[in-house]
Amino acid sequence: MPREVREVTATIICIGDELLIGQTINTNASWIGERLSLHGIRPVEVRAVGDELDIMLRVLAEATTDVVLITGGLGPTKDDITTHALCRFFGGRLVRHPEVEARIEAMFQRLGRTLSDLDRSQAALPEGCTVIPNLKGTASGMWFERQWEGMSAPRVYVSMPGVPYEMMAMMEAEVLPRLCATFRPPTIVHRTLVTSGMAESRLAERIAPWEDGLSADGIRLAYLPSPGMVKLRLSAYAARDAAEVRQRVDLKARELQALIPDLIFGEGTDRLEEVVGDMLRKAGQTLGLAESCTGGRLSHLITSVPGSSAYYRGGVVCYANAVKVELLGVPADVLEREGAVSRPVVERMAAGAGKTLHTDWSVALSGVAGPDGGTPETPVGTVWMAVAGPNGVRSTRSIFPGDRDLVIQRSAVAALNLLRKRLLEARG
Repeated sequence: MPREVREVTATIICIGDELLIGQTINTNASWIGERLSLHGIRPVEVRAVGDELDIMLRVLAEATTDVVLITGGLGPTKDDITTHALCRFFGGRLVRHPEVEARIEAMFQRLGRTLSDLDRSQAALPEGCTVIPNLKGTASGMWFERQWEGMSAPRVYVSMPGVPYEMMAMMEAEVLPRLCATFRPPTIVHRTLVTSGMAESRLAERIAPWEDGLSADGIRLAYLPSPGMVKLRLSAYAARDAAEVRQRVDLKARELQALIPDLIFGEGTDRLEEVVGDMLRKAGQTLGLAESCTGGRLSHLITSVPGSSAYYRGGVVCYANAVKVELLGVPADVLEREGAVSRPVVERMAAGAGKTLHTDWSVALSGVAGPDGGTPETPVGTVWMAVAGPNGVRSTRSIFPGDRDLVIQRSAVAALNLLRKRLLEARG
C-alpha cells in the first residue's frame, strides 16, 4: 500500500576511478539530481567513489537518506565490483538469473557477437534484490529495500549502470515510477522563465523586492546562469492540492513577466536561436551574418535549429580586414582610421552583409576575444555588435568577462538577443 505523502531525500553515489582523476565528467549526478527534483525527491548529497570495495562499503553504510542511487561498476571486467560490494553489504550470495542471461544472449545474437563467460557473469546478482531490466545494455539494475535497526521505514537502494544512456533509460522507465509509487513524494510545480541581456547579479537586484515576497507564498526562486542567459526557476511543493499550488506559481510567473518583459524571451527549454528563428519565419524574413571575433559561432547557433534554411541565407566569417573590405564593402580608410573593433566598422559590416547576401536582416560582430590584442581603449572582451534591418542600422558595445571561449559564446548570444529586440520593435 502506498505510504502517505511526505518529503523524500536521496543520496547519489557515482562509482569509478575515472570520475576521480578527471578522465570522465560526472554528468550522471547532475542529470539524476535534476530528474529527482522534478519528481519531488530532494537530493541532499552526491558522492564520487573509486573502484575500491572497502570504500564502497563505507560510503553505503554512511548514507542516511530515504533513497540511495548508485551508478557505475556493473560491467563484466575485474574493476567492476559494485555487484560484489552490494552482495557483501546486504549479505547473502550471488544468484544466477536465467532470464537475465537469456536477455544478454539475445542482445549478443542481434549484434552478431559471441557471448563470453565474462558476459554471462552479469546474470549473477545478489539474492534478495529485485532485478531492473536494462533495455539498452547488458548490466541489469538492482533494487533493494532494507529497514535497519532503529529505522522507522525501509530505505531503498538502487544500483544502475554508469553508461549514461543506459542509466537514463532505466531511470525514466523503471526507477522513477517505482520510487514515486513507493514513497509518494510531494508534487513539485516548476515554471522556468529564460532571460538574456542582464547579468545574474544585476538581475537579482532588479527583482529583489518582488523576490522577497515569494517565501510568504511557499515559492522558491533559483537562478540558473549560463553564458549570456539566466534561467529563473519558480518552484513549490504540493502535498495535496497540486492545482492550487500551480495557480500560485503561475501567478508569480505572470508577475515576473510583467516586471522584466524586456529580458524574458522564453520558458523551460526554449533556446534563443529557436525563438529568433520562429520570429523570422513568421515574418517571412531572411537573415545574414558577418562574423569576425566569433568565427562562425553565431552561424552555428542559427543552423542548429532544424528548418533554419527557411530564413537563414548564410554568413561571412571576415576575420581578416581584407575580407571586410573585399566582401562586405567596408571602406579601407574607415578601417584604418577607426580600427576593426569600432562602431563605424561593425555597422558597415552589417549593412554590407545584408547587401551581399540579399537579406532583410543582418547581424555583424567585431571584437577582441583575447587573451591578447587588447588596449587601454579597447580591452580584451570588447565586442561591437550591429543589426541592420528595414528600419536602419543599430549597434552596441559590450565588454564580456571570461576566457576566449566564454567571450565568443557570450558575444554570439548577445548578438542574437539584440536581433530579437529589433525584431520585436519592427513587429510593433
